[in-house]
Amino acid sequence: MTHDADDGWSFATARETATFGAGELTGVPGADHAMAESGTLCGIPEHQVTRYMHLFEPAEPQACPDCRQRVEATPTTPCAQERLHDRLQDADPGQTRDNLLASLRKGTKVDLWLRGPASQLARHYAGLDSLTEGAEAAIEAFNTTTSIGLARVEDGAWRFIAVLPEDGSRPLVARGPSTLS
Repeated sequence: MTHDADDGWSFATARETATFGAGELTGVPGADHAMAESGTLCGIPEHQVTRYMHLFEPAEPQACPDCRQRVEATPTTPCAQERLHDRLQDADPGQTRDNLLASLRKGTKVDLWLRGPASQLARHYAGLDSLTEGAEAAIEAFNTTTSIGLARVEDGAWRFIAVLPEDGSRPLVARGPSTLS
């Protein structure tokens, strides 16, 4: 989805609320706490907390009031479009990169962003055979490493692939016809 310039979408308006895992003081059920690196935001040490496999929900009645207040005071984080845009600033300049950057600034959805084994990402997610611009460099990037990042963005007639090496080398952008009807 691309947003109209008039709808007020921007990186600033699309920033996301920070999220935290949830936990509970071990042996004391009934209050969810927001988890930080070494314990809860309200100060309970890690070794006294049972972590849960869900996110802390500050609006829930069982939310710890101190954790709620600290979560609400936490700065927002960049949206996927802004994070990818920033990452692609180091990509080789060119029309394909510039078109993708412009698309991200308009709010076009990042359809997929993952990292993993290069051969599997190339086979299942990159669509290398459908790329018409930047295909050679993308294929080489997938063939010369074991692990890599990949982001995919569809905007109108184009499907962009951002190849995000994990070894510190430059990201690259390729594109081909969109698979959307």
